[in-house]
Amino acid sequence: MKGLWGNKVFLTVFISDTFENIGIWIRNMALLYYVMETSGNNPTAVSLLTAIELAPILVFSIIGGALADRWNPKRTMIAGNLLSALSVLVIVYLLWQGMWIAIFFATFISAVVSQFSQPSSAKMMKRHIPDEHVAAAVSISQSTGSIFLLVGPIVGTFFFEQWGIYPSLLTMACLFFVSALILLTLPTSTASATEEDGTLLSEIKAGFAYVKKRPALRGLAVTFACLGLSSGLINSLEVFVVTDRLLLSKESIQWFNALDGLGMLLGGILASIYLDRLNGRWVITGGLIFFALSVAVEVLSVWVYVTAAMRFFTGIGMAFLQIVIGMFMIKLVDEAYIGRVNGTISPLMVGLMMVGSFVAGPLMQMTSLITVFLIASVILLLTAWGCTRIKWDSAEVTQDGANHLLEQKQAQTLS
Repeated sequence: MKGLWGNKVFLTVFISDTFENIGIWIRNMALLYYVMETSGNNPTAVSLLTAIELAPILVFSIIGGALADRWNPKRTMIAGNLLSALSVLVIVYLLWQGMWIAIFFATFISAVVSQFSQPSSAKMMKRHIPDEHVAAAVSISQSTGSIFLLVGPIVGTFFFEQWGIYPSLLTMACLFFVSALILLTLPTSTASATEEDGTLLSEIKAGFAYVKKRPALRGLAVTFACLGLSSGLINSLEVFVVTDRLLLSKESIQWFNALDGLGMLLGGILASIYLDRLNGRWVITGGLIFFALSVAVEVLSVWVYVTAAMRFFTGIGMAFLQIVIGMFMIKLVDEAYIGRVNGTISPLMVGLMMVGSFVAGPLMQMTSLITVFLIASVILLLTAWGCTRIKWDSAEVTQDGANHLLEQKQAQTLS
């Protein structure tokens, strides 16, 4: 851990991400409250804001991942921050002109830009962080995200209530400009073979082929998809666990969400300490089994403290699960394919999450809340069983990736 904090690249990206997270939460809360005020608490307008945040992940993540492999990662990250900041400045002007509908455009642009920046960040970690520090790096990133899950809404709400929409958005733009300046201190990146050769379409196809030929990555793809589907079924109905099973007010869900975030924070800290001593494949399998059981207990429980405990321990388990999956995504994928692998696998989770959210309500009306949660639990148990059959040999996968790159270069030479 000490060696990781001494790594200039990791420290720079960490500080930059911190500024970005603060800016994102200020923007998210400001836009949410402004849309609610302007639309008269219209649920369609509020849900549209969320849909616009998710849609670019499905549409642009594959293209963004492929372009991230072609482009210089340092320049891509800096350009992403600058474009996000500039898009917000444009929105401030449009709002000033009375065009409040432009908020949806701002959200869409920021979400699109993130599909280019995130793979580049993973690529920088792959280049400059030794394998023995990858688990700690991912766990620190996970813990940071959990911290902002707790304090982000508070900070964003404070800014909006104190100063309103315009200062909030301008603050977000300034934070992204500062983040871009910090990224200028990163070492100069050199172009890889993928950044120079091949067409965009051929590289997207190569990314799909890369995942298809590797059992570990196919397993991760299925795991992501099943996690997304089960999470979609659960997340959209969590409020009914609070109101129908625990007989509490709908506002009480915020405290259960806080326990979930606190559990993820603690899980991230524990993972950074103990993950090197654990078998990653069994952490994934065990995490899925625990998640499945906790989902079942949560919906069957009518006791507040039991449900609260499940949310807390689920947060811990999910932190371990996400960190191990993130670690495998970095360690098992060749640098030249990180962007495309992210762009291939991540949309599966988001897409299935949207499907789960879409069918959860009608499915609950046709059956019951308990039935929907138990279906999600069974999906997770089947996923855990499937994970026991995956080959997680990182050395084999990495060598296979090297052979694939050699084959691609030879084909280009012959053509």
